[in-house]
Amino acid sequence: MTALPELKVTVYSDYICPFCYLGHHRLQKLKDSYELKINWCFLEIHPELSAQGDDIEALDYSSEHWQQLLTNLRRIAEEEGVTLNEPAFITNSRDALLLAEAGKQCGREIFYRLHEALFAAYFVDGRNIGSRDVLRDIAADSGVDAHLIESAWTDDAFAQRLSGNYHSARQHDIESVPAFVFGNRVINGVLPETEFRRAARDMNRP
Repeated sequence: MTALPELKVTVYSDYICPFCYLGHHRLQKLKDSYELKINWCFLEIHPELSAQGDDIEALDYSSEHWQQLLTNLRRIAEEEGVTLNEPAFITNSRDALLLAEAGKQCGREIFYRLHEALFAAYFVDGRNIGSRDVLRDIAADSGVDAHLIESAWTDDAFAQRLSGNYHSARQHDIESVPAFVFGNRVINGVLPETEFRRAARDMNRP
């Protein structure tokens, strides 16, 4: 069997962003043509939120804007065949992002198990991923070592990685998530799959 060409993509993402959840699934479709090497760069988009969870109204979106977002989310979720329950609350994501950064040390299999479980916990099961108790359960079920789970929130190295992600995003003029970096091209938001494939082909042209 001929080996698939390697495709390196950097993704800026947050676990409380539903478009990041859907964008993750859309990007994975490229695995039929490429060996994906994804550099996940996590950005905290709402540091002002409480870890105990806040009403959706805390986002201060107009009713019209919120309904437009929901319409787009439902459309993309249907296109991807992904279960997406509309969040009943919004929460602080910093501890989840730190946990994901720590989870990278566990290898690809465990990291992706954790990565997908964090998205599903919030957008499918409606769990509060701002809670460390919830995060401990998710991480343990994903195979993350208990000591590493706790170090995610005490080791400054992981906080420094989040800071590094922020500075990296600024270098690409990225101000929102999700953002997908294919070489010199930045795709902001969940564009059609054809756009992802076009960006991938352009990267792999000699």
